[in-house]
Order: sequence, then structure tokens, then C-alpha cells
Amino acid sequence: MFDAGYLQQLIIALPAILLALTFHEVAHGWAADKLGDPTARLLGRLSLNPLVHLDPMGTLAFAVSLAAGVGFGWAKPVPVEPRHFRRPRRDMMWVALAGPATNFVLAILSVVLFALARRLGLDAGFVGEPVSLMLQASFGINTALAAFNLIPILPFDGGRILMGVLPSRLAWSYSRSEPYGFFVVLGLILLGWLHIIFWPIYTTLRAAELALVDNLLRIVGF
Repeated sequence: MFDAGYLQQLIIALPAILLALTFHEVAHGWAADKLGDPTARLLGRLSLNPLVHLDPMGTLAFAVSLAAGVGFGWAKPVPVEPRHFRRPRRDMMWVALAGPATNFVLAILSVVLFALARRLGLDAGFVGEPVSLMLQASFGINTALAAFNLIPILPFDGGRILMGVLPSRLAWSYSRSEPYGFFVVLGLILLGWLHIIFWPIYTTLRAAELALVDNLLRIVGF
């Protein structure tokens, strides 16, 4: 199970997953702080130190599932107190959106750096090749993390975003599903149906990222 290929894949992917999870959680905390909730800042959760955000079980799940080609894991959620917000439902929507949006930007940045490295001939050699592989991994991991979190099921970010756009009465009814969200997702995974929701989100994000990168590289003359 844990052969040389797995270890190589883990070494390449680990920096990308740590950065993706760290920036995702910091983005939630930063957005909450800007909207009036200082909880994450006061608890030291705006740190870019990955150790502050790692969840032991989530990290173990990632390491084990990567061997099966899945790479599913999680970090410790940043605590948010909606009572500090002026408009709790709307502000929670922006806080939720901040995480996937940050991963979207990181995915674009990864592709841009990879393209520039290849154009300048820096994607080969003892240092260049591993860095290029890490950038490719970063693109896939950040896109997947953004897509997974945008699944419109509470308590995922997508569920909170959906609550922010629903009419008040529907949002309240939908909020009652949060205690069962984990079991719903687990059931979808066990039945092999999660990809029906995940894949359209992933492919849409990926296409948007690559289109933006293509336009950006044309602007800078690459």
C-alpha cells in the first residue's frame, strides 16, 4: 500500500496540501475579523503556520487516502461567532466564500508560476523538476479543495453560501439540516454518488481558472 510511488506522491503533494488548507482557514478568519468577529484573531488562528490549523485525524485521513488516489483530509475549522456580525446570515456567506475563493486564486497562481518556469526553462533539473511537480499538485489540490467546500450541504462553505442567498424563511428551514450534513456526505461517499455533485463544480472551477490564466499570460506576453 505505502510503496515508493506513494511516498513520492506524498512528498510532492504535502507542501501543496498544507498551504491550501492553511490559507483556506486563514481566509475564513481574516474575513470574519474584517466583518466584526475577532474570535479567530484572538485565538491566534490568523497565523500562516500550518501547525496552528492541522487536525491530527484530518492529516492522517489525507495520508491514508492518498495511497488510494483520493487525498481526502481536513484542517481544524476556524471558529466564527456570527453574533458579532451586523448582518449574520449575509456576513457568514462572505466568510464562507473567502476560503474557496482563496484556493481558487492559489490554483491560478500555481499555474502561472508553472507556465513561467516552463517558458524560462526552469522546470527541469534537481530543483526545477520537483518544484514544477509541486506547482502542478498545488493546482489540482487547491481546485479540488475549493470544489469540495462549495458542495451546497451544511456545514460546508457551499451550504453557508446557499443560506446567504436563500429567502429568510427557506434559509431558516435549510439551517436545520446542518446536524445531518456530515452523514449525508458520508452516505454519498459510501454510495459512490458524491462525484455527481463534486465533478461539475470541479470542472467548472478548473475551466474558469485555466481561462483566466490563459488571458493573464497573453496580457504579459507569454
